[in-house]
Formats: sequence, C-alpha cells, structure tokens
Amino acid sequence: MITKNDILALENQLYDAMKSSNVEALDKLLHKDLLFIVPSGETITKEMGLETYRSGMLKIDTLTPAIEALNIIDDLAIVTVQIKLNGNYGGQVFEAQYKYIRFWKKFADGIKVVGGSGSSV
Repeated sequence: MITKNDILALENQLYDAMKSSNVEALDKLLHKDLLFIVPSGETITKEMGLETYRSGMLKIDTLTPAIEALNIIDDLAIVTVQIKLNGNYGGQVFEAQYKYIRFWKKFADGIKVVGGSGSSV
C-alpha cells in the first residue's frame, strides 16, 4: 500500500532534487516512461526533463510548495500542488506561480512519478 506520508516524503525529495539539480535523485523518482505536460504545453519525457537539469538550462533558487490535495487509489497517488518558483531558465530570471498535478505509482523498485501536468496560475 501507498500512504499519504510516503507520498509527502517523496514530494519533499522531489523538491530537494529539483532545487539542487540532483539528476541522480530525479532519475530514481521518475519512471522511465514518464510523460509530463509542462506549463508551455509541451509534452516531455523523463530524459527531456533530466536533460533540462543536467545541462543547467533550469536552475531553481526558491521552491515553495503548498499541497492542495492528495488522493490514494490502490497503488496510485494523485497530488495537486501550487508551487512558487524563482530561478533562471535559459539565462532568463523568472518568478512564477504554478499549479501541478502529479501521479505517483508503486512498482517493485519503489514509488515513482509516472505523469503529470503543470500550468501557470
């Protein structure tokens, strides 16, 4: 079973990995077949997301999350969260508020993000 505490701990690991551009940690948290719709509307894969951090294209200075909802359905968790981000993307400084939905699924090797979407608010 997946518990809310499991997912909250994984969300915190994800935020820490994003802030520190820890590609190794992100690799462990994201499923190999991940599909994610970023705020621009583009659908990205796990490798595309990892490359954004690996290349230094995205650097997050501040990430302030506020979980709105967390539902568990068998071996799947659905999280909605608002996140305030400050950082640098492609040389451009940004500060923005986003709303994300993320899907975590339990596998033999752990609980991983399998999909989600983000939009500006």
